[in-house]
Amino acid sequence: MSKLLIIADIEDKCLATPRGLQLAEAMDLKPEIVAFVYTDLKRLKLDAKAKAGVKKQIISERRDSLTKRIEKYAGSAQGVKVNVIWSEDVAQWICKRAAGDYAAIVKTRHQSESVGHLSTDWQLLREAPVPLLLVSEKKFKKNAIIMATVDLDASSREKQNLNIEVLLTARHYAEMLEAELTVLCVIDVPTVLSDLDLIDPRTYAKNRQWELQPVVEKLAKDSGLPVSAFKLKRGPIAKTIVSEANAKRARLVVMGTVGRRGVKAKLMGNTAEDVLALLCMDTLTLKP
Repeated sequence: MSKLLIIADIEDKCLATPRGLQLAEAMDLKPEIVAFVYTDLKRLKLDAKAKAGVKKQIISERRDSLTKRIEKYAGSAQGVKVNVIWSEDVAQWICKRAAGDYAAIVKTRHQSESVGHLSTDWQLLREAPVPLLLVSEKKFKKNAIIMATVDLDASSREKQNLNIEVLLTARHYAEMLEAELTVLCVIDVPTVLSDLDLIDPRTYAKNRQWELQPVVEKLAKDSGLPVSAFKLKRGPIAKTIVSEANAKRARLVVMGTVGRRGVKAKLMGNTAEDVLALLCMDTLTLKP
């Protein structure tokens, strides 16, 4: 049985624990809940043995509170693996752990990125080896809508394969959660050419839709989805995805991300990060 890695957050703000347990039950995954604690003990004027005792006490108290929270949602902590990790580098630990037999990482979503600080969410978005589910306050309900989004202009084999993986994953989630699945394909009109009146946006989008129809048909065939599930919309990619997700009241958006790292990521980012900055619902991201 595959496992689901659930990252427990501060008790009164943690959405990942109940959502992750619900998902694990629906998809027959073994849940593992991990919480992190850390404080600099060097400032304490204690010997090594005393510091070890303080560390042990902090971990024990966090484990007790976490177990009580699990029992609140699952009825019993039996069958749920619980880990409390003493670590300051949360993202690195999660990525290393998730490299095993895990179907996904579930984490409460936070939007706290600045020039000098890269949030754990953004680090996981770029480096996690398995799909990352960032959950928001809106609860997931049966018969809700799951929206997948793919890049019809993907030219490399890697990105084309990612499109298929996004569709198959979204289909699996929709089936397990008894949700309707819709696939959004955004036609991005070149802004520079449009501003210079070198192209008419509507005519351009209409021609592109006709040109991309064979791509849609192939994706539908390869993913086992009906062509009718695919919707083509014109507009800026990130804003159009967010607008369509809000209009359909989607409870989960599934998309691929290129996962750039380092300076390149800081300067360029990617569509998934632009979308996450605007979305207010659960988002599942996959990398090539």
